Amino acid sequence: MLKILDDDYYDLIVNNVTVSSYGSDDVTLLNSLHSLKHVLKYEKDTCGLEQSPYETLPALFTLTSSLSMEKSGIEAVQNNPDFLLFGQGVIIGIIDTGIDYQHSAFIKNDRTTRILSIWDQTIQEGLPPSGFTFGTEYNRILINNALISRDPASIVPSMDTNGHGTAIASIIAGNPDSDHSFSGIVPQSELVVVKLKEAKHNLKNIFFAPPDSLCFQESDIMLGVRYLITTAQKLNRPLVICIALGSSHGGHDGYGSLSTYLDSISRFPGVGISVSAGNEGGNNRHYYNNTIYEPFYNNFALNIGISDRRFSMEIWPYAPQRFSIEITTPTRETTQIVYPSLKECQGFILGSSQSYIWVNNISFESSTGDPVILIRFENPLPGIWNLLVRNDEKEPFSFHSWLPSGNLISDETFFLKGDPNTTITTPGNTMSVLTVTAYNQYNDTILVESGRGYTRSGLIKPDIAAPGYQLPCAIPKDQYGTLTGTGAAAAHTAGVIAMILEWAYGKGNFTAVTGVQINRMIIREAQRNSLYIYPNNIWGYGQVNIYNILNKLSGIKRT
Repeated sequence: MLKILDDDYYDLIVNNVTVSSYGSDDVTLLNSLHSLKHVLKYEKDTCGLEQSPYETLPALFTLTSSLSMEKSGIEAVQNNPDFLLFGQGVIIGIIDTGIDYQHSAFIKNDRTTRILSIWDQTIQEGLPPSGFTFGTEYNRILINNALISRDPASIVPSMDTNGHGTAIASIIAGNPDSDHSFSGIVPQSELVVVKLKEAKHNLKNIFFAPPDSLCFQESDIMLGVRYLITTAQKLNRPLVICIALGSSHGGHDGYGSLSTYLDSISRFPGVGISVSAGNEGGNNRHYYNNTIYEPFYNNFALNIGISDRRFSMEIWPYAPQRFSIEITTPTRETTQIVYPSLKECQGFILGSSQSYIWVNNISFESSTGDPVILIRFENPLPGIWNLLVRNDEKEPFSFHSWLPSGNLISDETFFLKGDPNTTITTPGNTMSVLTVTAYNQYNDTILVESGRGYTRSGLIKPDIAAPGYQLPCAIPKDQYGTLTGTGAAAAHTAGVIAMILEWAYGKGNFTAVTGVQINRMIIREAQRNSLYIYPNNIWGYGQVNIYNILNKLSGIKRT
């Protein structure tokens, strides 16, 4: 078995300057900056984490979704003969749970597919894409053969058993279906789809994620991005990448490996990136404290639910602060004080409750230069726990703390004084991608669960708000439903980016346009409410409006 698939090997993200050779199965190239080093599993106990720096561990990502087209100006553009923008010539790149390629939303009138290729990372029986080492690639010819076969799965066995990827793809690019009052934003675009394999169990185990939780690892998403970029470059076509996934691991500042990669390709000509802001704004999974007066400590409370038997949390101070921490159970049992170190891990068994706690108080995390405290709980006593942090420098300090995103933890576990701000998930904290939050298009209110800015480093995010409440979408087995959340909003906005790329690249108006420039166009012409000050950490720069953008670019006056 390839090491990238083998659960006996950890996958560690490393800088390419540290890699001496790519000739073996020990290393997988991710991109020009990073590679994946496969290390034989060394874990004898939970504190085995100290043998690999925190920043080398791929983050765990979860899904970010659970109607009016007129709200964002889409219908006005599609009905205007001066525009006629339906995504022709543009590739839509989906990195998600796969796609139901047999759904009528992705089949042309001549019964051929609108999907250029599918890279299914979960199927190992076929040939992987050129330049990649695992999974199976299904090209358009194979998909078309499957569509006319009595047994399509015998030719292309790739399926979307979850439905999230199919829904996201359809919101962007699904064929019109009047019977279901449905149409994708750009129904003449074509699709390239990456079906992600689930995160390795050993990575879930490091972060104490539930073993049956659906989540994906950062490195596989990075490989998916490289596949999309490579495919678009081969075809010499503009590309829109939609990432409707998010993670609460890391410093929420855009310095992670995936963020660094996306930041660079956002500057490529002909590539636009739409990323969801995440749905962590309304569940009290973030805590913030700013202590400016003596005594320089803070005691904050965490309610742990009965169903959360294993989970982790992170505390992020700012350099050069140095924190010590002690943790107290609901029965007043307390760990000893844990001081910062480079690698040391300390484990505690709190007697009467038999709660296990492991603390890595890391004094230097290399991607940010800041300290980070990783706390992992096993069999914690349900109830209110207290965490006491002290600044050992005896001076004013501030810090953030985050619980895991999505389905990695239940809503029973939360901070008693949670803060809805600074809850945008990675990679929504990336500087140069377009980060999309969601609003209810029926009453113009932000969805309470939408992630809020700004980033931990003060960067203005989100960038834009888009419709994200019960958007009509395709679901597997040729059915239709609705999708809600910032993932749905990111899909809607990906369709807007595709329209701009068709106008700029396909129609020859601005063939060198980059993702960063597209973002500026969308932000500049956003619809803004006179009651609010923009930008702000909830709506960003306002509501997306493609009609305003193209009206301004083309010089056509509103009639």
